[in-house]
Amino acid sequence: MKAIMVVGTTSHAGKSFLTAALCRILARQGWRVTPFKGQNMALNAYVTATGGEIGYAQAVQAWAAGVVPQIDMNPILLKPQGNMTSQIVIKGKAVGATKAADYYEKYFDLGWEVIQESLYRLSLEFDLVICEGAGSPAEINLKHRDLANMRVAKHLRAATILVVDIERGGAFAHVVGTLELLEPEERSLVKGIVINKFRGDKKLLDPGIEWLEKHTGIPVLGVIPWQETALPAEDSLDLLERNYRPNPNNINISIIRLPRIANFTDFDPLNAESTVSVKYVGIHETLGHPDAVIIPGTKTTISDMLALEQSGMAQQIKEYAAAGGTVLGICGGYQILGQQIIDPEGIEGEAGEFEALGLMPISTILANNKVARQRQVVSNLPQAGLPVDGYEIHQGRSRINRKFRDIESDYQAIFDDHNLGMTDKSQSIWGCYIHGLFDNGAWRRSWLNQLRKQRGMPSLATGIANYREQRETALNEIAQMVEKHLDLSTFALTRRY
Repeated sequence: MKAIMVVGTTSHAGKSFLTAALCRILARQGWRVTPFKGQNMALNAYVTATGGEIGYAQAVQAWAAGVVPQIDMNPILLKPQGNMTSQIVIKGKAVGATKAADYYEKYFDLGWEVIQESLYRLSLEFDLVICEGAGSPAEINLKHRDLANMRVAKHLRAATILVVDIERGGAFAHVVGTLELLEPEERSLVKGIVINKFRGDKKLLDPGIEWLEKHTGIPVLGVIPWQETALPAEDSLDLLERNYRPNPNNINISIIRLPRIANFTDFDPLNAESTVSVKYVGIHETLGHPDAVIIPGTKTTISDMLALEQSGMAQQIKEYAAAGGTVLGICGGYQILGQQIIDPEGIEGEAGEFEALGLMPISTILANNKVARQRQVVSNLPQAGLPVDGYEIHQGRSRINRKFRDIESDYQAIFDDHNLGMTDKSQSIWGCYIHGLFDNGAWRRSWLNQLRKQRGMPSLATGIANYREQRETALNEIAQMVEKHLDLSTFALTRRY
């Protein structure tokens, strides 16, 4: 199996983006290509058809390659949950949690064994693997326990691309410094440099490129322009870079930026709606009066609920709801909308019972046995009979609180599976466990049309394709753009057809 490794001089340099682009470019050329990231640290996760968790970025890369996402594409997923602790997901299943200081001792040998096994299984099905690194390959204090970068490249003898984000400045220093800190065997694998997120006249950059190639002896394969078309982000750093563009003619939706926000890829389809403006609101900011407020998923429901209380955002949300505002909670956000969250075993830290927002008549009990599965259901609301595809990832089980059984009739199930979520009679407070809900075009438009009706705006057409078709268009556009600016002749990848 041929292999290309994509590493970056820093986090957020564009590794996931470039890996996805390469997967689409090379799949178009007839290669049986697979993405791979040995170890990923992310709170944006996807559930495969077999019920295993992988990083959402690897799912997108698989779709770019035209293949079904599978566990072997990301055999180790670390999900940060605060206090320097992460939940460890190996081969798609949560196996425990550990502090960063203990991870090397407890999981390194097992992790490397699992990575090699996954690469072997992928080699039986594919003839080209595009590997994505993590962070920087030159973190000298961490290299002895790095499972994601040059250890994988050496194992595969992978031709390696070093990508640098020129937008943040210091690009040439980043490249030279990274190469200087690699071992000779590692540096010999670096076959090309890619400069990413460039704005301006490339002619002004050419003297720097000429110097860089002469100084390092490594060719610059291309300069990728900064562009608006974006793929789903891997971590919440991306949220800080998103510009909110308020538009009085749009539906304005505020998403609470929880400290441990997870699966905010759920809202990419809303961003893609030209008539919707999406704003991420920090817990210490003023909520204002948007058309809807969304409480997203979180890795640590209780601590994020407490953070909402301590910051005053919980009170703002309650007042907004009391004034008739629309609130939607997804997964952990659904649990936060309830009466209480109970953690009898201290899964998230301290065992106990914790008061939640009290906007829905449910109690949630956290349990060790995580639910992770794909779902295909049918909607009852806001429009009956719509097919909805998505997936569940949650530790808690939510049920109608016994104290509120007498008002159960005031709430309606959103889907034909009543355990997946509900809304009140006025359809102002919504809560559900389905990730990828807004990917379903007809359901998304039906929900948005309720908001538009409140504003006296005409309804949007609901007979539209699901978001995956828009994602396919974006992947094609990105691949075309990258292919135009990237010279892959160094890698001697002859077209398969």
